[in-house]
Amino acid sequence: MDTPRRRLAMNLRYLGALLRRFRTTVLMAVLLFGCMPLLYHWRHAGPDGRPVSLGKALRHVYFLLYGQPSLDVDDTLLMVLDMLIPPVGIAVLVDGVVRFAYLFFARHRQDKEWFEVIAETFKGHVVVCGAGRVGYRVVAQLRALGKDVVVVEKREEAAFVSVLRDEQVPLLIDDIRSPQCLPRTNVKKAAAIVCATDDDLANLNIALDARRMNPNIRVVIRLFDDDLVAKVRDTFKAEALSSSSLAAPAMALAALDPRIIHSFRIGSHLMVVSVFEARDGLPGMTISEVRDRFGGLTLSMRRRGSRDEFLHPNGDTRIEVGDALTLQAEYKDYRQLRAFTMEAEAPVFAHRAEFTS
Repeated sequence: MDTPRRRLAMNLRYLGALLRRFRTTVLMAVLLFGCMPLLYHWRHAGPDGRPVSLGKALRHVYFLLYGQPSLDVDDTLLMVLDMLIPPVGIAVLVDGVVRFAYLFFARHRQDKEWFEVIAETFKGHVVVCGAGRVGYRVVAQLRALGKDVVVVEKREEAAFVSVLRDEQVPLLIDDIRSPQCLPRTNVKKAAAIVCATDDDLANLNIALDARRMNPNIRVVIRLFDDDLVAKVRDTFKAEALSSSSLAAPAMALAALDPRIIHSFRIGSHLMVVSVFEARDGLPGMTISEVRDRFGGLTLSMRRRGSRDEFLHPNGDTRIEVGDALTLQAEYKDYRQLRAFTMEAEAPVFAHRAEFTS
């Protein structure tokens, strides 16, 4: 998540991107306020014949911007400069300094130009398309892992737009299928793009456009049509996920056994994550014995009467009565382990399965 150091680094990168974008304006400003006063200092003499001071020369250049020269020059070169400095200076101020200051201090507005500048500071970031429930959870997980993320959402009234803005996540309100939208996300330097809108066709179009702009980008597509998932994986070499396919096993198995808190497929194998409270059978066995006999991998363990839960306990750890074990196993192995424990009724473990229809 955000830390002071991370925010500082982001601000410095943003300032660097602004300076690169306005480098012509910056050079013109240096020339105008750095070199021009020196030229007046060297070529213009005061009433006493001595060169005008740098302070007066700088003041003369400054007031020239408003058409009010403070020096009476008779040098031909300086007279030409007196005529050129006002229009050039106004152009520098209006097109450069004012817009630069606006972009730097008005970042909370998150308009398209600001978004494009901040995206230029990222490399190896992840582009998330869609700020709905799935998109927001993807963003939250990526940021928790320390990844830079930019988000594109078509609708200003989408569910998590205000939340993302409060969390200072770069967010662009635009139609992701418009020609200039993906380039604004700096997709050419992105590591991955997650297409998480609620429109299968839009997700496919986004994936194709992103792959065309960046052939090496990793593409993850959310699809509602299960028939498209395998076709997209084989044809586009992209990771296609169906929300219904992911949610269905977890919901079905949770309805059969409250001990199962998660499930997923690896090829044709149905894997489950379950919680066992050691009562009959398990006490006295070691973690390794459970794995070797039932194929159950112990992900975490909590001793009886303790709130501390430690991950991946050692294989020689002996299970005691009342210990709570979180196990991962293939479903058929899980059923054998459940039968072995000979528990009359599985304890009900509170859990929640969230899915998107």
